[in-house]
Amino acid sequence: MNAALSALKAIPPWLILALAAAGVIWWQHGQIKDARANVTAMAEEAAACQAARDNLLALTTEQGKALGDLQLAGEQRQADARQAVDAAKDRAQADFQAAKRLQQERTGGDQRQAATSIIDKELGL
Repeated sequence: MNAALSALKAIPPWLILALAAAGVIWWQHGQIKDARANVTAMAEEAAACQAARDNLLALTTEQGKALGDLQLAGEQRQADARQAVDAAKDRAQADFQAAKRLQQERTGGDQRQAATSIIDKELGL
């Protein structure tokens, strides 16, 4: 041990510092290479995530538009159906009133008799 200590004393301090600095630089260089590889991998992953997000955004926008179109088409069909039912009621009202008058005339104007007659006819009695 004494020989190793005396050998270290023989080396000038600037050389020890230079060797230590070279060792630190070599170690840091390895760390920087690993960090660059990690940054490159993370950048590629971030780009893939960004592309996936943009794709999903486009799909959801398209689906939202399609749902809006379907809702508008459903509302339009409902409005058309309401108009058709109202028009049919209006067209049938005159016929209904005429049938009611005829039925009352056949039964002598008695509404109970007319209702009984209609019900019996519907039931096949």
